[in-house]
Amino acid sequence: MATALVNVFAEEKIENTDKKISVNQLLSKIASWYEKLRTSMDYGDEETIFRKAIERILKRKLFLDTNPQTMAQGLVRELIWARYFPDASVPESIINMVAQSIDLHLRLREKLSKEKVLSENKLNEFITQILSREIDTILVPRKDKEAMINFMFQILKDSIEIDDDSKQTRDAQVFIAIRKTFAKDDVASLRYELFKQIFGKLAEQNLEKTALSFKDGYKEIEHQLLYPKRNRVFNHIKKKTPPFLILYDLLIQEKSNIKTLIKNEEEFRNKTFYICERRYANIRNRVKTAIIRSFIFILFSKAFIALFIEGVFERVFLGSIQWLSIALNTTVPPLLMIITGVAIKTPDRDNSQKIFLDIQRILFLDNPQIVQKISIKTKAGSATIRDYIFSFLWLGTSLFSFGIIIFILTKLHFNVLSQGIFIFFIAIISFLTYRIYQTANIYSVATKQGLFTPLVDFFFVPVVSVGRRLTEGIAQINFILMVIDLIIEAPFKGLVGFFEQWFVYLSIKREELE
Repeated sequence: MATALVNVFAEEKIENTDKKISVNQLLSKIASWYEKLRTSMDYGDEETIFRKAIERILKRKLFLDTNPQTMAQGLVRELIWARYFPDASVPESIINMVAQSIDLHLRLREKLSKEKVLSENKLNEFITQILSREIDTILVPRKDKEAMINFMFQILKDSIEIDDDSKQTRDAQVFIAIRKTFAKDDVASLRYELFKQIFGKLAEQNLEKTALSFKDGYKEIEHQLLYPKRNRVFNHIKKKTPPFLILYDLLIQEKSNIKTLIKNEEEFRNKTFYICERRYANIRNRVKTAIIRSFIFILFSKAFIALFIEGVFERVFLGSIQWLSIALNTTVPPLLMIITGVAIKTPDRDNSQKIFLDIQRILFLDNPQIVQKISIKTKAGSATIRDYIFSFLWLGTSLFSFGIIIFILTKLHFNVLSQGIFIFFIAIISFLTYRIYQTANIYSVATKQGLFTPLVDFFFVPVVSVGRRLTEGIAQINFILMVIDLIIEAPFKGLVGFFEQWFVYLSIKREELE
């Protein structure tokens, strides 16, 4: 199994010699600045930025035009403008592949719309999401990463048993967990991957069959994504993802040389430790980027509206603006996130040693057991007295945590609205800070419990839980981003396209003078 994986990475990549797409560099510079600002406002991991950009462009173009060829050409050029690809690196032939994919998905949407399988909003969302992911895979094939995901699945799937459900469900949950932990797939990407597992990749040959059985397949996809024990499976898989991340880097770097490298244990160990140290160093940059993106997400998506509402409320009902509460609402939550980011520690050499030993087991053993087996039951037994006690304690902890915040704010003479806005921000920032902490521990095989960890859990877990619900809910309905995408981005990209054509025209006129 490991030999097959190594062979995939050892394959020679064939370069596409077709004519490449080139764009105006000045306009590309301007478009890339806009793209950096726009993506900073989005909620999610760095790995999802490219797919989300494709989805955003698709939504706008579907609103303005439904011709697959012109949509594909405009989409690819916009991605090059935004510098997701270097200039003159994308072959022109890729446009036809993207256009074919758009055409198939639009035809599927039309068939499903006539049958009223889903509401128009749900259907449009689903089709746009899976189409954006397929275009992502067309533009950036990830054969190496897919090989590693399949390899992980074969090793880890038997480490989980779901006693009261089918093996098929177990496999689906392990598959989803691996894609979330290793590939950082978001919900849209997971929908696409499950769609492919059920129907196969959408093509002319299976279009009719997919449309006929779509309703049942869609129900299965949503069932697996909302599976009650999905978090238990995810956390189990997450614990043993670091060795595969480092092994993936090792295979990318060494390729076919890995066969020679693993024969020399000392050199193999040194190379593994070197990659670990390099990844640990990169964590600090990722944390910094996550802090900046989280801050901009808060600033543009929520802070402006919240401060506007607070200022108007205080001016109308209190006669003057309470600048102290506004200043604290603006500075304290981001400051908390920055302090937490600075305090984050990277893994040590002991962590690297554990990763190295796991990689050895993965490569050298026929059936490597790198994680203990767990057994899961989906149907909970009847509630016990302990369950009621824990539920009561959880409610009490939540009230206590928020009660302390309200008490302090009252002492600082915050009015009711200012208190609500502060709690709103502190909850969201707490969750985003927790996500940053998770990012920092992506390569940690086992996280150590600190002396004050139980105390931190007691006070902050309830706040983080509320922040997660607020963040994910508002990310789905972000009116500022909707306005930017429809009112600002559409004319901006239109102007970029117009001036690019104008510069081409001027270039032709200049050539006529020679």
